[in-house]
Amino acid sequence: MIQWRGMNSARYLSAAVPLRVASAGTSAAIPVLAIQEVHSVAIGGGLVAASLAPSVLAAPLAGVLLDRTRHPTRLMVISGVVTALAFALAAFLGTVPTPIVAVVLVVAGAVTPFFMGGMSSFVTDAVPGPAERAFGTDALAYNIGGVAGPAIAAAAITIGSGRASMLALAAIAAVGTVGSALLRLSPHPEHPDRPGVLQEIARGSRFIATHRPLAAVTASGTLTQLGQGALPIAAIGVAIATTRNEGDAAWIVTSFAIGALVGSLAVTVRPIRRFPAPTMMAATAVVTGVLTVAAALVPGLPAVIVLIGLAGVATGPGVTAMLMLRTRHSPRQLRSQVFTVAAGLRATAAAVGAGLAGLLPTNAAALLLALIGVTWIASAALLAAYPRRAVGADERSPADDARG
Repeated sequence: MIQWRGMNSARYLSAAVPLRVASAGTSAAIPVLAIQEVHSVAIGGGLVAASLAPSVLAAPLAGVLLDRTRHPTRLMVISGVVTALAFALAAFLGTVPTPIVAVVLVVAGAVTPFFMGGMSSFVTDAVPGPAERAFGTDALAYNIGGVAGPAIAAAAITIGSGRASMLALAAIAAVGTVGSALLRLSPHPEHPDRPGVLQEIARGSRFIATHRPLAAVTASGTLTQLGQGALPIAAIGVAIATTRNEGDAAWIVTSFAIGALVGSLAVTVRPIRRFPAPTMMAATAVVTGVLTVAAALVPGLPAVIVLIGLAGVATGPGVTAMLMLRTRHSPRQLRSQVFTVAAGLRATAAAVGAGLAGLLPTNAAALLLALIGVTWIASAALLAAYPRRAVGADERSPADDARG
């Protein structure tokens, strides 16, 4: 049985990891590609925005499609094919007109929710066994993507060029597409009284906003990303202040990502069941926040790297708990929509955090790092709205779900 579960975890990771690695790597590859091929930082920034923004807008529709389809695996495969082709075509920026590259990246961004939040909504089907292990596996896939994506992109740029980097990411996305085809995802239950697509999008959005436990989890998870999105900007200021080399910021960001990867791997191997999921999510957010504030107060880059790495470790169990709570409070017929919308909100919050952080001068890096820590602590405070006797979706009556 252990061997069988391990095989299923490996099958899920073979699909989720390459697709998420490819998606995360573009934020590092596209700006360099634009500088090398069209000599414009502005175009690079615009193309990154073109690849990110549609996922927020497309998330509700992607969720509804996944909730209604009888063949969720097909949608995962199609999203992987589109992503791989778009990245391959975008690699030829300079030869291919910039507007065409922008359009294909918009299309790629529109299918991203299928293998980000959407795939997460099926993880308990793809990885049998305790839910903690399934969501630990999914959190592990996210964190591997966050670490390996930019690293692979940077390595390909160093060895070759921005074009080589984008082609490498396209090939990785293709590998993930093959892995997606091997998944066995069970469709969500059919409901003959389902409304039209637009009505169902409105229904899902209303459910997320008004179902108190889910609203608390979603708000808390979104706020954490506000701080996490600002972390790379703060890292640049810390690096300049300590070593006068902005390139050292990569060590801080990498330390956090590696810590998150270690935390996710630990909770996947040995799930934590001693504490309720809301308590685990809140406690890890507080630990992450306190360690980040401490990093703002210590002198020297090595101490900052260590503390930020430990802060990252704490996020692993927290993300796993968040994914479990999303599932617990999502009716099956709305589950994919809940996951894709929540993932879209987190992506938007990270972008906003980076933008706000960029408004501060680089010599305010310590203050910014402390504010990031406070943001994490505040996200834990939001979970005070989570009811002590919250009822999971599986315990709700069909009439309750219809009203939700």
